[in-house]
Amino acid sequence: MVLHGYWRSGTSYRTRIALNIKGLAYRQEPVDLREGEQKSASYLALNPQGLVPALECDDGILTQSSAIIEWLDERYPEPALFPTGGAERAKVRAMAMTVACDIHPLNNLRILKYLRRELEVDQQGVDAWAGTWIAAGFDALEATIGQHGGRFAYGDTLTAVDCHLVPQVYSAERFNVDCTRWPRLMQAVENARGEPPVAAAHPDNQPDAD
Repeated sequence: MVLHGYWRSGTSYRTRIALNIKGLAYRQEPVDLREGEQKSASYLALNPQGLVPALECDDGILTQSSAIIEWLDERYPEPALFPTGGAERAKVRAMAMTVACDIHPLNNLRILKYLRRELEVDQQGVDAWAGTWIAAGFDALEATIGQHGGRFAYGDTLTAVDCHLVPQVYSAERFNVDCTRWPRLMQAVENARGEPPVAAAHPDNQPDAD
């Protein structure tokens, strides 16, 4: 498999975590978002949306990180990233989607570029913007982790929630968000960060990292 992504991209990060948890071999093909490589003709031929990641695999080219993670769990069932029960799967999916749908889209690179270039928002304003939506999502996740968490965000094994949440905390820290406000969430994240598959996926450990 070939993972086309960017070292600091949260969506690429979450996909790397999932691939690593599954113990799958993959080659990374860097796409530098700062240089606009995601809009090159060669990359748009892989992913017409011009976003990362894109995963080349036996089933073709897959896009959208959350969809890739679900495909990985269906194609390679062990270790599972989703529980087997329908209600439990829905809860894990909902927690993951809190990040994927309600937090991340509002503070990804293209939104921040628009704020800076088109609306002339300074860095303090960008941090405040990102922090507002991160806090709203983390408030909800703190409560949900209080209900369903164990060693990790949902129970005592790594799940799709951790794949999504660990990169979002990395982003929150970059935006100077005080994450001590969410002790249950941060304990789950610290536990996940200590796991070798998660640690190996950290942006600083990627071949294209600055």
